[in-house]
Amino acid sequence: MTDVVVVGGGLAGSEAAWQAAERGARVRLYEMRPVSSTPAHKTDRMAELVCSNSLKSDSPDDCHGLLKRELTSYGSVIMLAARAHAVPAGSALAVDRDAFAAEVTARLARHPGITIVREEIKAIPEEKPVIIATGPLTSDRLAGVLRDRFVDYLASQDPSANTRDMLYFYDAISPIIAGDSIDRTVAFAASRYDKGGDDYLNCPMTREEYRLFWQSIRAAELAPIHPFEEVRYFEGCLPIEVLAARGEDTLRFGPMKPVGLIDPLTGRQPYAVVQLRMENLEGAMYNMVGFQTRLKWGEQRRILQMIPGLGIADFLRYGSIHRNTFIAAPALLQETMQFKGDPGILLAGQLTGVEGYLESAGSGLLAGINAVRFLRGEATVVLPPTTALGSLIHHICHADPRTFQPMNVNFGLLPPLDAPVRAKRERRQALIARALRDLPGLT
Repeated sequence: MTDVVVVGGGLAGSEAAWQAAERGARVRLYEMRPVSSTPAHKTDRMAELVCSNSLKSDSPDDCHGLLKRELTSYGSVIMLAARAHAVPAGSALAVDRDAFAAEVTARLARHPGITIVREEIKAIPEEKPVIIATGPLTSDRLAGVLRDRFVDYLASQDPSANTRDMLYFYDAISPIIAGDSIDRTVAFAASRYDKGGDDYLNCPMTREEYRLFWQSIRAAELAPIHPFEEVRYFEGCLPIEVLAARGEDTLRFGPMKPVGLIDPLTGRQPYAVVQLRMENLEGAMYNMVGFQTRLKWGEQRRILQMIPGLGIADFLRYGSIHRNTFIAAPALLQETMQFKGDPGILLAGQLTGVEGYLESAGSGLLAGINAVRFLRGEATVVLPPTTALGSLIHHICHADPRTFQPMNVNFGLLPPLDAPVRAKRERRQALIARALRDLPGLT
């Protein structure tokens, strides 16, 4: 007999299953890979990272650093695996993606309270509680079932309302380059402002090189999309071609900003720079930081090899694009991660409109805890909005559903301090101190 059903073995589903099992529930975790795949996944492992291998800042003064501390305090399996397989990334926490996913998969498989089932779920399971954590690439069949359920609920609340129940945007991923194909006589090792040592490789550009590069991107051919679908990107993860279209200097002030870097060959700050981040400890693979794209693969090779140091770059993975599906959480979701139309159905991960690896894991953590509480007839938990995770969940549940877009955790989501602090650093430290004080113990 199963107590909690979890659908989806990404970061959110993995964390939800772990939290529920750690609290004594018997969990059946469904993952459709390898029976069915997605446009972005390459393996059948749980918690596979399909975009960057960075889990963002690990600084104690950063909101993402605060989120990591909150998740760690609740015994997050994602954080356990991330710490075990971290790779150098300056002040960020980045992981060896293969070792990380293998660790999460092994921990879940070994847990006596978790049964992993390799099967595609095409309808909402009848067993309750059930956590739907199928991610931004939810299969068409299940997405259709969810859409119908949400339309029925919204119509029951307001028959005259526009039941725009499912939203989507396009998400592009960055290329990965073989480490031994990078010209180290040109690319130099450094982190901005010397933070974190020499964890990044930097490909410097002169003004003339940058301008030619920008012009080439502007003229490049893009991979096609379905003509009936509107392209709506997440503003925090824009493809380089979209940034390039906004002006000649947009890339140079965005992912190619040279600030805080000195080229040892010239002794000067480059006009622009492309940063490469290690994908594994061996340095065999490097990710092009901020270079998500939907350029055609041939165009990617031609244009990206124009970058100094990448003239003979061997591309282990080209950038690509896929559709991300997410719900109108403000109209459909409670802050407990329960569906407003049925408290036995919980949702988690990017499907709910949280954006980011650890944000997804955090929503799964809360869903797993509340699924067990629902099972036991106990009051479900709403995290304080003064915490990093609580502020994010509060936002996705209370934003305007007509203009709702995915959101990362950030200090702007936290309520202001009772006593205003003008200095930015001191204000952030005060917000972090308050969050840690307010963080409840969850059993």
